[in-house]
Amino acid sequence: MSIRHGLLALLNSGPRYGYQLRGEFEASTGGTWPLNIGQVYTTLARLERDGLVEPAGADEQGRAVYAITEAGRGELERWFGTPVAPGDRPRDELAIKIAMAVASGAVDVAEVIQAQRAATMRALQELTRTKRSATQGLAERLVIDASIFRTEAEQRWLDHCEAVFKEVR
Repeated sequence: MSIRHGLLALLNSGPRYGYQLRGEFEASTGGTWPLNIGQVYTTLARLERDGLVEPAGADEQGRAVYAITEAGRGELERWFGTPVAPGDRPRDELAIKIAMAVASGAVDVAEVIQAQRAATMRALQELTRTKRSATQGLAERLVIDASIFRTEAEQRWLDHCEAVFKEVR
């Protein structure tokens, strides 16, 4: 997901100012994607340049407020209607790391797997604690659940790597 589309999604429910967008973005993503306020304002400037948002005056405290335009709603509809392709996701650094450990021949692959397994288990425990203390609602819960599922899948993949490595060795 791009910050651009996240901000459009938040603006779709009504005008907001920059710090408000930042807080709602972080809350909606369960704190898994912290934003620098500079990113928010830079993105808003680009969205305005592209005709997807427009200034909507100021709130009662004098903060500049932005609103989504019809073009912005169209872009948001297009984005929500387009599935995320596997090629659109960042490279899997862990898979590359394990592959390079195997290819190098100079690294104890089992040790690399064990170190990652321990880190992954700690991450899973932390995510579980975070889920128990989550207070933001459904959006936060779904993001945390997705992280838990990915982390559990990573554990299963590490088990598979270990089994294949032992079999081939």
